[in-house]
Amino acid sequence: MVNEKQLVISVPDDEPPVLAGTHVEERLRRIGEVRIWGDRPLDPDTLVERIAGAEVVVNIRSTSEFTAGVMERCPRLKVISIYGVGVDNADLEAASRLGIAVCNTPGYSSVSAAEMSLALMLAVARRIVSNDRSIRGGGWARGYGTQLHGKTLGVVGTGSIGRQMIRLGKAVGMQVLAWTLHPSPERARRYGVRFVSLDELLAGSDVVSLHLVLSPQSMGLIGERELSLMKPTAILVNTARGPMVDEEALVRALEEGRIAGAGLDVFCDEPLPPGHPLTRMDNVVLSPHVAAMTPEATLAGLEMAVDNVESFLAGRPTNVVNPL
Repeated sequence: MVNEKQLVISVPDDEPPVLAGTHVEERLRRIGEVRIWGDRPLDPDTLVERIAGAEVVVNIRSTSEFTAGVMERCPRLKVISIYGVGVDNADLEAASRLGIAVCNTPGYSSVSAAEMSLALMLAVARRIVSNDRSIRGGGWARGYGTQLHGKTLGVVGTGSIGRQMIRLGKAVGMQVLAWTLHPSPERARRYGVRFVSLDELLAGSDVVSLHLVLSPQSMGLIGERELSLMKPTAILVNTARGPMVDEEALVRALEEGRIAGAGLDVFCDEPLPPGHPLTRMDNVVLSPHVAAMTPEATLAGLEMAVDNVESFLAGRPTNVVNPL
């Protein structure tokens, strides 16, 4: 147990700022001494400098990587509370070995992320961005769009965001197929969906939407072979993590018309490099990793991150993702 009278809480990467100046910061200051940095640590040494004296870290940005080497240099560290669902920026095995609890904030952005997936799906299907660009340039390109009502949505991953996406797809009038690493008849009944193999989902869906956390199982999940299974009229939507998709294979599939379009909020390299092939395609809608960035989701995530800290200090850890 940590002595709260001497507790130091480090927030090493509040950029752009979401925590500083909020009532959530005030909650943290009632727990202990809070040290907040308004920029991101650009290298491991800088990250260590910011967190080495702390028992608690509240991690805002996934660009801060809690490697074994970083954590080994922080002997006081007891808990890392990650603002977000993905924990791929933390070496969980090393954290367990060092007795450091890693917590996340599951479900905090489910509605916001699913709404963004729906928005990208509609924007690609109805050519909203390219039509807007045409009109602003003096054109009037009245081409056909795609009606989604009656089409099939394939939801890859049925965590909290995927389940929201199932609900939104049905609200649009789509048939929904789903794939998960852990299907069961009970979950299928509860979610009101039919679980199928990934190959069957890719082949049968008019829109494929990705909703998994990045892990060894999901890294590169959609590659050349998987894209070849999709309909030439199909749309791929990714608001999860860029490395789940082989980006070069996706570019080829889009250039060659083997799929119709893509709506992407995440990329292998972020920010997306200037001149990237995806930026030159009219059948692609791009977004700068903002699916979870709404005031409602941000506040919910920050509150949960502090809840995790308070629960850990009270001896009742919550949302811990690594064995201790």
